[in-house]
Amino acid sequence: MITLLPTALWILAALCLRRNGQTRVGWALVLTGIPLLGLITLHAGPFWGFVALAAALPLLRLPLRAVRARARRALQ
Repeated sequence: MITLLPTALWILAALCLRRNGQTRVGWALVLTGIPLLGLITLHAGPFWGFVALAAALPLLRLPLRAVRARARRALQ
């Protein structure tokens, strides 16, 4: 349960900050979410790590859209 508070804070930050449409905020959430995901997996096990990953992916669509758009521009 040591990971419950940081996870809840990360989810709240993701829900509040991603509405701006800023790519930098999205990348900051990705960079802080990766160690948090590792911590969840370490303390709760791989099943809950996958559950946390599945829950976080919809929240992080913004950085992925930017990467996809940049890749399309590079290919054209």
